[in-house]
Amino acid sequence: MRARIKWVEDTLFVGESGSGHGIVIDGPPEHGGRNLGVRPMELLLLGVGSCSAFDVVHILRKGRHPVADCQVEVRAERAETDPKVFTWIHLHFLVKGKGLSEAAVERAVKLSAEKYCSASIMLGKAAEIRHSFEVVDPGDS
Repeated sequence: MRARIKWVEDTLFVGESGSGHGIVIDGPPEHGGRNLGVRPMELLLLGVGSCSAFDVVHILRKGRHPVADCQVEVRAERAETDPKVFTWIHLHFLVKGKGLSEAAVERAVKLSAEKYCSASIMLGKAAEIRHSFEVVDPGDS
């Protein structure tokens, strides 16, 4: 895998992934930025959340479970002193599907957390990673 980060000005950077996709990265005004893009530590949270969501949806679909939607709310806390690493990260999955079983979702979340999500497993070496989930049947609303 490869990536390229190009400094534009002040705290503004443009990142390009090995697959050719771009993203704007910037800092807050108090650090000289113009708030034009995501922060680097936010990218880590987006990465771990999307990696896990990818796994959960893939596992459920492969098992022919009726998954219709999946959202992950990621919360984290950072150390107060430098380096301000994440001390914990919590991924909460909201998975929707008509007749979708809690057991299937629990299994998918567990497999992602323990076996498949490289980002979560890697960050788990430095921070406590927590997972929770809710299953919503669209027929219940």
